[in-house]
Amino acid sequence: MASKKVVEFFYDVVSPYSWLGFEIMCRYRNVWNIELKLRPAFLGGVMQGSGNKPPGVVPKKFQYMGKDLARLSGYFDVPLQTPADPFEAMFQKGSLAAMRFVTAVQEREKLGDNQVERVSRELWRRIWNEDKDITEPSSLSEAAMKAGLSDSEIKEVLELSSSKEIKDKLKSATQNALDQGAFGFPLVVCHVNGKPEVFFGSDRFELMAHCIGEKWLGPQPDKSASKL
Repeated sequence: MASKKVVEFFYDVVSPYSWLGFEIMCRYRNVWNIELKLRPAFLGGVMQGSGNKPPGVVPKKFQYMGKDLARLSGYFDVPLQTPADPFEAMFQKGSLAAMRFVTAVQEREKLGDNQVERVSRELWRRIWNEDKDITEPSSLSEAAMKAGLSDSEIKEVLELSSSKEIKDKLKSATQNALDQGAFGFPLVVCHVNGKPEVFFGSDRFELMAHCIGEKWLGPQPDKSASKL
């Protein structure tokens, strides 16, 4: 078998489209011949660094996004529910504390990204399914507990998340995304024959598969494969 192609997935849990892309890439990790590397970063820094504006400041885009996410939730089988006040959740509260927390989880976890994956998913679930806070230490602790971290691990991650080391690591990941051309999330970077192929959004999987020499089997590859 040919060596696995490295695929980097840049994301922020404040982004619902990132949740969709995240679940697809996790499902395809063992379907495609890839090594998936999760890259938690800060969407606010990418928007500012690229000069982009979020859809929330454009009323027509914001209206469309609500309908779009409802359709995509069913198609991708991801339990998205728009918060009661999405503007407050996304833009007033934001995700800086959450993404520092995820970065700290990744820093602690030396082998693989199992905890990072589970904690990220629980944070997405809080904001984009349960309409709960992701900014307070108690909120982050609850998500980590549901993800299977012990009390001692959670305490260690909370302390680490406020350190200069973690703040700098998140800044570095965010700058890395900007250097790859990011103007929003999710951003997927497929390394093919020593060259990066960059894809934005959660609607480019067919093209991504074509570029890396794999097959797109739809949003639920296990079900699609069983029908073949």
